[in-house]
Amino acid sequence: MDYRSPHDAGHDRRWLRSLMALGAGAVALVLLYPGGLGKAGPVEVTGGPSAAVYRAVNGVVADGPSWTGAVLDLAADGLLVVLGLLLAWAGWAAVRRRSARDLAGAVLVGVGTVVAYASSEALKLVVDEERPCRAVGGVEAVADCPPAGDWSFPSNHATLAVGLAVGLAVLLPRLAALALPLGAVVAVARVAAGVHYPHDVLAGAALGAAVVAALMWSVGPPATRAVAVLVERRGAAETGPARRP
Repeated sequence: MDYRSPHDAGHDRRWLRSLMALGAGAVALVLLYPGGLGKAGPVEVTGGPSAAVYRAVNGVVADGPSWTGAVLDLAADGLLVVLGLLLAWAGWAAVRRRSARDLAGAVLVGVGTVVAYASSEALKLVVDEERPCRAVGGVEAVADCPPAGDWSFPSNHATLAVGLAVGLAVLLPRLAALALPLGAVVAVARVAAGVHYPHDVLAGAALGAAVVAALMWSVGPPATRAVAVLVERRGAAETGPARRP
């Protein structure tokens, strides 16, 4: 017979979902890892499916106008700003409605995205994968190739964009139809610009989605309770002591 309370069961389910999200993200990173750990010098990926897709995409984009690279760079950065503004709007709307759940969720999306970005930067320093615009011969990126030492795996843009998009979709499901495609466009734009392999953006997407979703599922309820206390105290302070008739 199971003597656990519904609260305990819900707590277990939340942590199970969080562990599954982190596990799925870790598996994706391992499968997409380009190799080279422990070897001297940067990793150069010149063959395989990812490099083949990179060449094919570059061949299509290279036939476009000269300003294509600038547009792709602007699109990736601009859509990141749009996703950030959507998160800020969600937080502001939660404050106005005094919704502890949505306010806590918006904060956790921001925190989770920052943690995912820091993890992405750490992985770059470990993997040392050279940018495809320098490693793949016979291909010229339409955007400016980042300087040497600015490693490629995983993609920071994809990590940030998909982390924000997935967080917004979990927090406010009605935004999923807008946020998720925006995150995908940012990832595709980095490959089209010639500065990332497809496996770079897939790894960044997996990392951002896993970290943000796991944090929201595991810490969401206690964070909501903490924010609810603050909201109640603020409401009491604004109302002031009740007057006697």
